[in-house]
Amino acid sequence: MWTGYKILVFSYLTTGIYTETHLSQREVDPGPQFARNHTIFEGCSRDGRHYAEGSVFKENCNSCTCSGQQWKCSQNVCLVHPELIDRINKGDFGWTAQNYSQFWGMTLEEGFRFRLGTLPPSPMLLSMNEMTASFPPRADLPEVFIASYKWPGWTHGPLDQKNCAASWAFSTASVAADRIAIQSNGRYTANLSPQNLISCCAKNRHGCNSGSIDRAWWFLRKRGLVSHSCYPLFKDHNTTNNICAMASRSDGRGKRHATKPCPNSFEKSNRIYQCSPPYRISSNETEIMREIIQNGPVQAIMQVHDDFFYYKSGIYRHVVSTGEEPEKYRKLRTHAVKLTGWGKLRGAQGKKEKFWIAANSWGKSWGENGYFRILRGVNESDIEKLIIAAWGQLTGSDDP
Repeated sequence: MWTGYKILVFSYLTTGIYTETHLSQREVDPGPQFARNHTIFEGCSRDGRHYAEGSVFKENCNSCTCSGQQWKCSQNVCLVHPELIDRINKGDFGWTAQNYSQFWGMTLEEGFRFRLGTLPPSPMLLSMNEMTASFPPRADLPEVFIASYKWPGWTHGPLDQKNCAASWAFSTASVAADRIAIQSNGRYTANLSPQNLISCCAKNRHGCNSGSIDRAWWFLRKRGLVSHSCYPLFKDHNTTNNICAMASRSDGRGKRHATKPCPNSFEKSNRIYQCSPPYRISSNETEIMREIIQNGPVQAIMQVHDDFFYYKSGIYRHVVSTGEEPEKYRKLRTHAVKLTGWGKLRGAQGKKEKFWIAANSWGKSWGENGYFRILRGVNESDIEKLIIAAWGQLTGSDDP
């Protein structure tokens, strides 16, 4: 039994605040029952709330567990850093940033691993001879060019690869579809299926775990692809990307035919589309421009930094990062996109800057309706280092 006229008892309110109440000896007799009933002293507090031992909450890409009245948190490097986004938007870098919900909660490594997906170019690809165009001369190149304006209805907008690391397939299929439409003068305008490549380009079974663009172009030349409407994207890449639902065979006369109906039962045309072997364009800015304006969009390989994920609008240049892009991420940072045009506008510090227009594969809610602009002529993020294109083979299973 406690002695004295009054004792001090702590009451824990739902607000998480302990308050003092003075009671007489006759009003309360704390004893063994008091200890049993006041386990609320265990646990942790956060933002004015009380959490029991073992409670877990997630803050961005890190998880915190209440243990021994202390929060113990993982120390992952997160993909999204709100302070970097603020720094970009408060600075004068020529572009604006946004905190995208689709990236929130991912680690930096997960962003590189799941949202890109192009393997570093092979030595064979890098050793290809560069082709140069002879038309038009530099003086005839306009200051602004957009492929969809020159070839309306013949070029194709961005798709969304989500967490399928397959920019190798999305960019290749899109460039091939544009070029087949342009070179056929609009006879064949179907968008081609990246899922066909992901599921059926079987060597090493990379699928959504990264792949090589030279292998993708080999498959387009040898096996061919059906349309995106025939073989649409799977909803669950984790369980289905290794199941090939479409194949083709040669008829012995240079034409290939699909061996099965479309995986999408609503689409009846399973026509096979093929391309020539890929060729490399000179990394010279003018040569890239000539190729695009004459023959159509091209494929570009770039290196992605963490601030690129935040891009919303303007002319991108890599300006800030977490400072924590260790060597282990280097092989994961290669990304394949489609260059569709160029322009020149006022950018950072009020200066006029040249830029490329590029289609990404992160959906239309990212960037400028799925596209981005990036500095032109200075090899920003290696965007001009390796430029690839191909010719469409304009014969197929439904030709006479």
